[in-house]
Amino acid sequence: MSADLGEAARRVLVDHLAGAGALDAGWRAVFEAVPRHLFLPPVYWEFVDGSAVLRDRAADPDGWLAGAYRDTPAITQWDDGDEVAGRRDFTSSLSMPTMVALMLRDLDVEVGHRVREVGTGPGFNAALLAHRVGAGRVVSVEIDKAVADLARANLAAAGLGGVRVLVGDGADATVGEGGRADRLIATCSSLVTDLPLAWLDQTCPGGLIVAPTATLFGGGAVARLQVADDARSASGRFTGSSDFMRMRQQRYQAPPVDAYLPGEWPGDAQRSTTDLDPEAVGASWLAQFAVGTRLPDLYYRRAPYRETVTWWFFDTAVTSWATVDSVPGADEYDVRQSGPRRLWDEIHAAWNAWDKAGRPGYERFGLTVTRAGQRTVWLDDPGHHWNPPTR
Repeated sequence: MSADLGEAARRVLVDHLAGAGALDAGWRAVFEAVPRHLFLPPVYWEFVDGSAVLRDRAADPDGWLAGAYRDTPAITQWDDGDEVAGRRDFTSSLSMPTMVALMLRDLDVEVGHRVREVGTGPGFNAALLAHRVGAGRVVSVEIDKAVADLARANLAAAGLGGVRVLVGDGADATVGEGGRADRLIATCSSLVTDLPLAWLDQTCPGGLIVAPTATLFGGGAVARLQVADDARSASGRFTGSSDFMRMRQQRYQAPPVDAYLPGEWPGDAQRSTTDLDPEAVGASWLAQFAVGTRLPDLYYRRAPYRETVTWWFFDTAVTSWATVDSVPGADEYDVRQSGPRRLWDEIHAAWNAWDKAGRPGYERFGLTVTRAGQRTVWLDDPGHHWNPPTR
């Protein structure tokens, strides 16, 4: 693909983003000015329809460049750079352009604002910010030194070497070069119940924090929080769905099933039935978010076997578990529950609460974070708690 065709592809992508309502006039000019392909390595993987498709510039330069200007994520690192691991989990990427644009719109930046970014990645998001507010007003923090070094090189190649890229933990208040920012944006996901309190210290009173969040149970959403005048709390609504890589220090390593069930299944589990198909919960990112924010210490595993799919549910305290067998066309589903908690009953109750509330979308949920360590998800109004406050 020639340079002219690359320019044409970039214009097509920008027109697509504008048509989707993701760009205002100010950001459109920025996306037109910053070439996305400058932030891609010679080999990356385009994430298309749930599959990672190799794009190799040496072998297929046209395909490599075309992938840079489609509305798809581009995976630039697997397994924290461990080449022996065999590409199990992607750990750095250029996010889907629509998601990038929507989050930057949520950030509501103005000329003269100081911006702090958590999760530099290859540097494309930082480049867009720098083009909008000035490179000297952007500080980006990246936990992986190799990724940070690559981002610096990419930014320099794009003429934006004035962006300060720091190596460190973006959730750590001591990584504070540049002072308080007017805007803070994260490009990695934190747990809703563990959104870093350091971000209150790093953002000016009245400033905005835009960050993707997630639950152990599944489902994710972008939080847009305004820091209070006394900087002791931040609160705001979720703006839409998200699916970002988890902050490295918040990755959950689940214990083996034997830690819950040392003997043969079903062990001492009590049997019952349910009319709620767990596949209905699993099929909805929004439903998983609603359940997961209400029950932040639960997670699941899905195990297909022929026509049956067995859903396993666990608590992080390693006290209780449950299984539900989903069979196509069934009206009732077998349930087994063990331990002091009845996990499936709790999940069903959370689903019923969401259903009774009219199956509210992300924009009806909000989050309040306090310096004391509480993270409270609410529905419609900060006084209407959806989850018990968590520390």
